[in-house]
Amino acid sequence: MSVHSLEIRRSSASLLGGATGMRALPDVAKYVDTSTCIGCKACEVACQEWNDLAPVATHQVGTYQTLPTLDAGFWNLIRFDEREVDGGLKWLMRKDQCMHCAEPGCLEACPAPGAIVQYANGIVDVNPDNCIGCGYCETGCPFDVPRFSAKTGKMAKCTLCVDRVSVGLEPACIKACPTGCLHFGTKEDMVALGSARVAQLKANGFPQAALYDPQGVGGTGVVTVLGFGDHPEWYGLAANPHVPLGVKLWKNILRPIGLIAIFGALIGTVGHYFTYGKKEYREEA
Repeated sequence: MSVHSLEIRRSSASLLGGATGMRALPDVAKYVDTSTCIGCKACEVACQEWNDLAPVATHQVGTYQTLPTLDAGFWNLIRFDEREVDGGLKWLMRKDQCMHCAEPGCLEACPAPGAIVQYANGIVDVNPDNCIGCGYCETGCPFDVPRFSAKTGKMAKCTLCVDRVSVGLEPACIKACPTGCLHFGTKEDMVALGSARVAQLKANGFPQAALYDPQGVGGTGVVTVLGFGDHPEWYGLAANPHVPLGVKLWKNILRPIGLIAIFGALIGTVGHYFTYGKKEYREEA
């Protein structure tokens, strides 16, 4: 992938609605096949090591899952979910991380200019230099991904190893996966790969298999093969994720109205000055 992938397509709190006018490169994507994941956690370790993240204390909650949920210092978590299906026990595992939405709710909700950016290749990242730690991005994310770091006072999440991708390398988690359930490439290629795998699963006893690429957020940079595609909630995924209405209302209606009001007040002030001149105070006799 070209180094130009670090150029920015959209930026949070931009007066131009987030767009920069940058010509978009083909979107990249990560492919995750939950049907072949063995829960080895090699991807978790690779993520921690490559991003130089300090160890996070694990919590035993009656499962093999490392942590109950994502953490500001733990961006990649293998979820373990037990489900009883047709009288039998199914152990469903999924790689939980930032989904890198085409229409990111985190970017829409962020009030700090440039704190969240979407690169030309579709990867969504947090710029800690501009982040104010308000946590609004977490409320805007339909996948509950960004986390606040009490140590740095900033938000943090998976970067899809944009530093590796920008020089032509695949993300660290994919490099470490021993079963081939993870792949990386253009969004078009990963959707094609996922669709072919879904067809295989349907032909082998999984009629409800589906590719999870929700259009409510414009599609995601992490496309996921689900054996039970009619129940994404079994994997900890929203059935119909979308940017919260409150975020859209603020971003698309209230914020522009506020800017217009401020601009109008400024014009009115200048107009009053040129019409009536400087106000003079008279001293009382």
